[in-house]
Amino acid sequence: MPNQPKILAFAGSTREGSYHKKLVKIAAEGARAAGAEVTYIDLRDLPMPLFDEDLESQEGLPVNVRKWKDLLIAHQGFLIASPEYNSSITAILKNAIDWASRPSPGEVSLACFSDKVAVLMSTSPGGLGGLRGLVHIRAILSNINVLVLPDQKAIPNAFEAFDDEGRLKDSKQQAAIQQLGSKLARVVAKLSA
Repeated sequence: MPNQPKILAFAGSTREGSYHKKLVKIAAEGARAAGAEVTYIDLRDLPMPLFDEDLESQEGLPVNVRKWKDLLIAHQGFLIASPEYNSSITAILKNAIDWASRPSPGEVSLACFSDKVAVLMSTSPGGLGGLRGLVHIRAILSNINVLVLPDQKAIPNAFEAFDDEGRLKDSKQQAAIQQLGSKLARVVAKLSA
């Protein structure tokens, strides 16, 4: 692929056995199969303090925030799988977005997000599959200049949806999540052409 898309894949969950980490890795397979270079990051590996403007003004951006921002800037697309907490976005994901929205000296406002493309997905033990949380993530990202593709998936009954290897038992669901990754790769490649 002449303009190989660079995609960052991550989950809005830090739990070790997170279904969302499994889900986003399936989407990453689809993106790789479509020719993208995919980087998977676990937000657990980049712990960030709660956003605090006083902390920022006294100490600057924390080291892990800078690493996170560098990853976002280096990639054109984002695969995001996130749980729904109380019908909304998770605290870990919102905090990461809030920190990344803060400009470094000499950096254009919202440099981490402007002209980026994202795809959203979720899973949940409930029947809606975490769908309500995706609405809030979409609204936040759209308001900070991310093009969020209309394609999204919410997989219900998470406790029984995955096999021991982290794949979806339902082959149609597995293919649909891989297709999200593939679609993102194709769109990013076209926009970069």
